[in-house]
Amino acid sequence: MPAMDSSKGRLAGRIPVPLMGVAVAVIWGVTFLSIKVALREFGPMSLALFRFVVASLLLAPIVALSGTPFGVRRSDWGLLAASGLIGVTFYFLCENNGILLLTASESSIIVGTIPVLTLVIEMVALQSRPGRKVVSGIVLSFLGVALIVLRSESARSAPLGYVYMAGAALSWAAYSFLTRPLSARYPMLTVTFWQMVIGAVGCVPFALAEGQKWIGLSAVSLWNAVYLGVFGSAIGYWLYVMVLEKLGPGRSSVFINLIPVVSVFASFVLLGERLAPLQMAGAVAAIAGVYLATS
Repeated sequence: MPAMDSSKGRLAGRIPVPLMGVAVAVIWGVTFLSIKVALREFGPMSLALFRFVVASLLLAPIVALSGTPFGVRRSDWGLLAASGLIGVTFYFLCENNGILLLTASESSIIVGTIPVLTLVIEMVALQSRPGRKVVSGIVLSFLGVALIVLRSESARSAPLGYVYMAGAALSWAAYSFLTRPLSARYPMLTVTFWQMVIGAVGCVPFALAEGQKWIGLSAVSLWNAVYLGVFGSAIGYWLYVMVLEKLGPGRSSVFINLIPVVSVFASFVLLGERLAPLQMAGAVAAIAGVYLATS
């Protein structure tokens, strides 16, 4: 990973890195609730477009003020475009439609298992043999998701929601592999900015097809959409880049594992969502499995 620039280093020095990690977990955990609320009036891809236009406009001055270069070699634009379209456009096509059909709690737990899915794909692709702890974590994580699905009302009334969330998980795994060579050549803030811009452009045709009415949206929906753009994308990704560069992927994953915990708790308090006892056991198993497999 490239060295962190001086302005990011000064900020990381003033704010304890663990505190930034917890902030990322809280910000991203709450995004599942904001998406659920905003989708009452936004189309799934209209919301994604709004979110990443706001995020791109906010992240541009952050990149500039931090002294991070915007430049990317011409030979890398194809890979950058593919990662942006898969990691932003297609990912949020799947995630937003999935959250529309499922509860915020269920959605966050499934998304929380993405590190395990990525690990499984990596093992198959590289034909590596994982240790016993990793295998135990993978099995426990998938068992937890199975328990959630088995006791889910949504699995019976809207099974397509789980198909969408599976698509989101697979697209993020693909995005991770596509981003690795880019992160080795450029600062992650540069890569993330251009992925957001490209992803926002990719959302345009889908948003147009939805025929979104932009006039008359309620303040609640708009504020949730603004939260997704400002905090969920621009500030959340900026903080995570600093945590990632300071702690590395392994130690950073500890904070990412907190995201479903935040979502389930916040959904219970703010949206009144309830997980059945067996689903709660599945959530604990899924989160514990991800921690075992990635720690």
